[in-house]
Amino acid sequence: MPSIMITGASRGIGLEWARQCAERGWRVYATCRDPFEAGELRRLDEQLDHISMHRLDVTDPAQIATLARGLPTAKIDVLLHNAGVWHDWDATLRIGKLNFDDWEATWQVNVLGAARVTDALVEQVARSDLRLVVGISSDMGCISNITSPGSYAYRATKAGFNAMLHGMSHELRRRQIGVLLLHPGWVKTAMGGESAALSSAESVTGMLERVEAFTMEQTGKLYSYNGRELKW
Repeated sequence: MPSIMITGASRGIGLEWARQCAERGWRVYATCRDPFEAGELRRLDEQLDHISMHRLDVTDPAQIATLARGLPTAKIDVLLHNAGVWHDWDATLRIGKLNFDDWEATWQVNVLGAARVTDALVEQVARSDLRLVVGISSDMGCISNITSPGSYAYRATKAGFNAMLHGMSHELRRRQIGVLLLHPGWVKTAMGGESAALSSAESVTGMLERVEAFTMEQTGKLYSYNGRELKW
């Protein structure tokens, strides 16, 4: 049975990853900041086998260490970095009105959070069969795709996230660990909004196909949910 650890699994894309993987018989470690407030995830845990819920704020090194210590012999086939925030979506946040507290908070989650979790759980990934680190990124982090102003913090952190995982792929390759970056598309979530083009189910179905078809020739690259490789 493959296993997957998902950060930010309480709603949206992360919740759908938990649902689809559990329905396929995967062992799912579903993490979120507050399991008691994660009503949809708790209901999913009650309905489906192979799901366990774990408290994890990716900005809290102590919680990350506690999670890793609690899984000393576990095998994590897929470590999925899904937790993310987007504070500066407001079109009024232009130069001269930038909120740098939001910048720092975005950086802590979108980049440092993924770095901390990877660093803490790399041994659990290394001892698994699939040995894959997956990052949910965005085409908004592709410099070649920036054609309009705004969302500077989010774009910068997703570009940093891409660069970090691409760089890690060269080191992790030596341990036969792959790294796959995925753009989920424009998805109807709290972040994407109701006018988005895709449902969470459609997006995750496509991304899960990318995971199941992964080869080491793809390590360190960024793909859309539909399989198209994206330029940095």
